[in-house]
Amino acid sequence: MPPVSAYPIFEQWYKTCDWILQTCDRMPKHTRFTVSGRIANISLDITATLIEALYNQEKKPLLMRLNLYLEQLRIFIRISKDRQYITGTQYAFVSEAINETGKMVGGWIKSVDV
Repeated sequence: MPPVSAYPIFEQWYKTCDWILQTCDRMPKHTRFTVSGRIANISLDITATLIEALYNQEKKPLLMRLNLYLEQLRIFIRISKDRQYITGTQYAFVSEAINETGKMVGGWIKSVDV
């Protein structure tokens, strides 16, 4: 099996996760144990689950979990925008990146169902 970095979905998510973690580091310190901490943890959970799905034979439950994590992340990112921890431009950028990953997961789910 090729290394995880050979998979487009992993590369897409890796760049997004890196951006998210950098952005969380710049959020107000009082959000560290609430919103920014949750965003960082969910982003890392997505990374770990994605790696697990790449190496596991039973992909569907892991892909469904990825979808759930992406949805949770969307909500926490929206809260961050509404609380003005991130700008509207940052929100638009990360939302598009999360949606792109979601489309890739959705396509993967369809290919597993066939």
